[in-house]
Amino acid sequence: MHLTPFFAEVADWSVKSGIPIFIVLILMIVSLRIIKIFTKEYFEKIIKTNGDTELEKRSQTLKSIVKSTLNIVVITISALIILDKLGIQIGPILAAAGVVGIAVGFGAQRLVEDLICGFIILLEDQIRVGDVVEVAGKSGLVEKIDLKMVVLRDIAGNVHYIRNGKIDTITNMTRDYSRYVFDIGIAYRENVDEVIKIIQQVDEDLRNDEVFGVDILEPIEILGLDKFDSSAVVIKARTKTQPIKQWGVAREFNRRLKNKFDELGIEMPFPHRTIYIGQDKSGNSPSLNLSISNKDL
Repeated sequence: MHLTPFFAEVADWSVKSGIPIFIVLILMIVSLRIIKIFTKEYFEKIIKTNGDTELEKRSQTLKSIVKSTLNIVVITISALIILDKLGIQIGPILAAAGVVGIAVGFGAQRLVEDLICGFIILLEDQIRVGDVVEVAGKSGLVEKIDLKMVVLRDIAGNVHYIRNGKIDTITNMTRDYSRYVFDIGIAYRENVDEVIKIIQQVDEDLRNDEVFGVDILEPIEILGLDKFDSSAVVIKARTKTQPIKQWGVAREFNRRLKNKFDELGIEMPFPHRTIYIGQDKSGNSPSLNLSISNKDL
């Protein structure tokens, strides 16, 4: 007889709280499962579509972040509903969490900024490992990128660690393809049209080369006579290469062009300077001693 009120109370609690809590737990488990399947299918589809190893790494990172964030949201909401059904006042808990969140937010403001910027950079695929980029005034090869920072190694071997929150402009020099711009100076006495034909011939020979030809995507583009310098006229041209191959191609092109100019007697002038000795008020000039030698080396 004493157990009847107890069972009645348990039955009443089960109807009012037990069953809703059970339903919430079931919905939470189902939601977590859906999130897992959705993130896996979505990001694997991206990877299969692009077939890029580096993109696969980024997708795995993004998948982990999205999955964890959604899981935390679902679990938090479910926990609050369950606490409410258990008769625990969640108002003070939310207030305390709000105060703690504000305090942590002020203390970790830079970290949060880095994480948000890093997420955007990864999501938009702005930088990949192996790219040559310029960010925050530093340039170099991207060795690592994550939610917190970008790691660059410059041509001198120096490693730069750059917070994602500091990045506001990204210059990617090796995205999809690369270009190299040539400023070729020749003497005023040279025939510009003749020199342009020589440049095109050197480019054609380089494109037919077994080593360098595979890195060049298009014939050299002659932009024309660009400017008149103090001792030279400058022809501007540019070439299009595979990503990160522009510097090697440009060095070989410059070497071949210099040899060709030497062979054909095309002058590539250096700056000329006129020396003025000057005069004092009496019209006298200081002596200038010149020594000219012609020795066989």
